[in-house]
Amino acid sequence: MKQLVILSGKGGTGKTSVAAALAHLASKEMSVVLVDADVDAANLELVLEPTRVEEHVFMGGQLAVIDPKQCQSCGSCYKVCRFDAVIPSDDHEPYRIDPLACEGCLSCIYQCPDGSIRSEEQQAGLWFRSDTRFGPLFHAHLFAGQENSGKLVTMVKQQGRLLALDEGRELLLVDGPPGIGCPVISASAGADLALLVAEPTVSGVHDLERALATVRHFRVPALVCINKADLNRTHTEGIQAFCAAEGIEVVGSLPYDGVVTEAMVCGQPVTAYQPQGPMTAALREMWTRIRHRLGHGG
Repeated sequence: MKQLVILSGKGGTGKTSVAAALAHLASKEMSVVLVDADVDAANLELVLEPTRVEEHVFMGGQLAVIDPKQCQSCGSCYKVCRFDAVIPSDDHEPYRIDPLACEGCLSCIYQCPDGSIRSEEQQAGLWFRSDTRFGPLFHAHLFAGQENSGKLVTMVKQQGRLLALDEGRELLLVDGPPGIGCPVISASAGADLALLVAEPTVSGVHDLERALATVRHFRVPALVCINKADLNRTHTEGIQAFCAAEGIEVVGSLPYDGVVTEAMVCGQPVTAYQPQGPMTAALREMWTRIRHRLGHGG
């Protein structure tokens, strides 16, 4: 089994559209498991029309809870909290914890002289297994204001990997999160190849450089795709020059094409929506190069 993760230095570069198209093209030639690792804003399912078959609770970090029967309203927890999560009350009523403000540091538990504060694991989101016409999809929903998205990415990806191994599938295709933070590191772990989607903008080279530095740190080989490459030739040439200097292959230069938006509105990858268009031709050529780099030449 090979693992391909699709990343970008920032959001909005067309990463998910590329991932959906590659899922469609790859599924014609090999068995695929799909993972949407952008748990903070998962949207791969919008163009894959999945049928949900499993739903699981994701438990995140710790949350402090005050027992009102034991609380003596001494104010020790209020003084030690650095996140303004302890809500004091008048007339010696029990103190309370604001669950949205609590960061789970648990300093209040150690400070409380009455032992009236305990920690509870809180539900931070949900993760799902769905069926699509291109293969099983693992995806998740992180609740608003919750953290530990790196932990959730790891869980979702691990579920996809285990299924791929159990069923002898050939490719684990991961639509990764944008940026360079912990979720990106979790999505990249163990990958055989990373496809970095860049766009020809003022910050295009800078965003690509950040993403490339991240995957290189974890020794993941990288390829580059320039999306909307014909919108600004100067910036496109800047990205190409950067890749040449870094020894990174540009495997695809995708044109700007309004049909991508039409396909998304219809809930389809562009390669399925318009099989003979220029965008599909460019994506098909890019997939051929990626497939060879993964060791699936033919």
